[in-house]
Amino acid sequence: MPRPVTLFTGQWADLPLEVLAEKAASWGYDGLELACWGDHFDPERGAKDKGYCAKQRGILEKHGLQVFAISHHLAGQLVCDPLGDEHKAFAPASTHGNPEAMRAWAIETMKHCARAAQNLGVKTVNGFTGSSIWAKFYGFPPISPAQIEAGFQDFAKKWNPILDVFRDCGVRFALEVHPTEIAFDYWSTKRALEAIGRRPEFGINFDPSHLEWQGIDCALFVRDFGDRIYHVHVKDTHMSHDGRAGILNSHLGFNDHRRGWEFRSPGRGQIDFEAIVRALNDVRYEGPLSVEWEDNGMDREHGAAEAVDFVKSLDFRPNQALFDDAFQVK
Repeated sequence: MPRPVTLFTGQWADLPLEVLAEKAASWGYDGLELACWGDHFDPERGAKDKGYCAKQRGILEKHGLQVFAISHHLAGQLVCDPLGDEHKAFAPASTHGNPEAMRAWAIETMKHCARAAQNLGVKTVNGFTGSSIWAKFYGFPPISPAQIEAGFQDFAKKWNPILDVFRDCGVRFALEVHPTEIAFDYWSTKRALEAIGRRPEFGINFDPSHLEWQGIDCALFVRDFGDRIYHVHVKDTHMSHDGRAGILNSHLGFNDHRRGWEFRSPGRGQIDFEAIVRALNDVRYEGPLSVEWEDNGMDREHGAAEAVDFVKSLDFRPNQALFDDAFQVK
């Protein structure tokens, strides 16, 4: 049975869930990965009101859609980041001007996500963690190993109590390995897992679009962290290193032709998704393939409709027997 193909609603939060569900069903999606902003899913309400969860699920079921995960990247980012004006858009206005109030809100919200996921009947919450040491990634001015270790310990101190709630609810948190997070590449992912004692409540939302432009072998990443791949995003990346553009993008915004890389609609970039599917088969990943649609050069409805067909044509299961078994004499 093929893996379900879902659409992450984060980039569609300007549309009511009812409207988006109807569109996604018409494009051929099997379900939605609900973002915890817009009117798509309110984790605080979901944590306290099972009727609300049934209502949101009912909107999807009306259109023949399922839900396997909810996602709250915005609150998660505030848990470990040094907070500034750029974070205000992610937190309630009542917390603005008070960084620790913003952080306290974020921590409580991530706990709500675990309870809400339990009430909604899903096992995975995707999101970000933030990082107190991301700005130190280059190592200059000189950074001591103790400072980096303190950053991972800060992550563990802040997230372990959140993960305790996930454990109690029977729900897993899947970090989208991503620049600005405590885990942003291969070795930082390994270290983050070690920092929290490899507790099973903490895993990975695998999104190759954030790894490809860093030069990481995405299929190798899947195989090495296979037991922690709790959810998968499908998003493509196109690199255009023309002798001027580098991977750090020179403070140039998305859709600027001078950038060294851009996100692309699935199948429109340079990621080897077949190699990734084969790796997912090897690690026996059975969850959804969730399209996170981001391509500033393409109409989003055209792209989302095209993406579901691409992913469904790409996904395949491993052979259940060796191909030359038929040659064996019985």
